[in-house]
Amino acid sequence: MIKYENQNGYIEITNSYFAKLVGNAAQSCFGVTRMVNSNPVQSIKSAIINRVERASELDNSNQGVVIKSVNGALVVDLSIAVSYGVNINAIADSIVNKVRYTIESATDLKVSEVNVHIEGIDSIN
Repeated sequence: MIKYENQNGYIEITNSYFAKLVGNAAQSCFGVTRMVNSNPVQSIKSAIINRVERASELDNSNQGVVIKSVNGALVVDLSIAVSYGVNINAIADSIVNKVRYTIESATDLKVSEVNVHIEGIDSIN
């Protein structure tokens, strides 16, 4: 949970909200085929949350997203899979810009880092 103070009081934003926000922003970028869980613990946690919330198995936008608050700014780690044959550097730059803009415009919080981890390549059929 991210908690910050403004002139009206305290605001708390859940990690689940950030995961959905960031996941949807990343998946909207060209070349991103899916979000990927970065470790087994995250896979189990995501399966339990989807089961409890009765979320669609196709909705994996919150997978592969880790948000941390460091010195008043956010650090975002994303794990994704990309389409075969696309320029990975261009995709990563696009994701960094889109995620930074989306978070800062939706929450007015500063983003210090967006780290993109390419965990897989999917073929285009």
